[in-house]
Amino acid sequence: MSAKNAKVVAFGGGHGLAATLTALRDVTPDITAVVTVADNGGSSGKIREEFNFLPPGDLRMALAALCGSDAWGQSWAQIIQHRFTSSGELNGHAFGNLLMAALWDGSDDLVAGIDRVGELLKIVGRVLPMSLDPLDIEGVFLTGSGESVIRGQIEVATAKGKLLSLRLLPENPRVTPQALSAIAQADWLTFGPGSWFSSVMPHFLLSDLASAISKSSAKKIMIFNLPEHEGSDEFAGSTPEEHLELVLSHLPEFKIDFAIADPTILAHGNGLSTLVSKCGGELIVADVAKVADKSHHDWQKMSSIFSHIFWPTLLK
Repeated sequence: MSAKNAKVVAFGGGHGLAATLTALRDVTPDITAVVTVADNGGSSGKIREEFNFLPPGDLRMALAALCGSDAWGQSWAQIIQHRFTSSGELNGHAFGNLLMAALWDGSDDLVAGIDRVGELLKIVGRVLPMSLDPLDIEGVFLTGSGESVIRGQIEVATAKGKLLSLRLLPENPRVTPQALSAIAQADWLTFGPGSWFSSVMPHFLLSDLASAISKSSAKKIMIFNLPEHEGSDEFAGSTPEEHLELVLSHLPEFKIDFAIADPTILAHGNGLSTLVSKCGGELIVADVAKVADKSHHDWQKMSSIFSHIFWPTLLK
């Protein structure tokens, strides 16, 4: 069996998921992106507030990441990422967001609308929302002034303090059926990188989705974040060990086969390696950062790692 036949489902949102998808695009054509739908800021937030649609921003970024490397694909990737600049109401809107909103406005089938955009862009693979309902994320943080309840993806992602609890609203959202089908057929599941509380963890907070992940016979890969750049608002007060422990607090039986970590995020000692081993996995320590931007993953480096992970397993 060739690595080109690997069926991969990638979970996350934003720039982190986009990096993973771009890396996977060169390894296998059978990719399903399962994307968080809790964005409440910018263009997505405006569309969500006006129409009560799914926030399209993270879906748009996943679609762009899966565009082919040929002239058609890269041209359309730029077009759907284009943001309008004006003094009017279109200011800040991304064209891809408006395109999806137009398709959703004419049909109740949200997945069909995303698929139509994917067909237009001739993407590699498929993009699905994790839920058919727009979601909110609520976290309780412990700060110097006591406990603080923070609601909203942007607000949770940039909150300061120690996270005490995290949940989705509504409490029982509808999981996307096509996502469950993709998980059931997958050879590999990948998680991250990305804003851990607001892009990665939501997949473990939606009970039906978390159950499908836990029961899946697919091999699982967790990709840890890089250090945040200086001046970033993103919450950076937790270690990769704490990120994995947060997953385990919601899914205690969660097992992984591989975890990928850049050497810059490893603290003294082997705490992360020990925790990954307890989850049944192997920690791969490798340089995965961009040369000019150490806070973001280099998709070419990631593609090489995925290839080396997939080949030995698929050739057995």
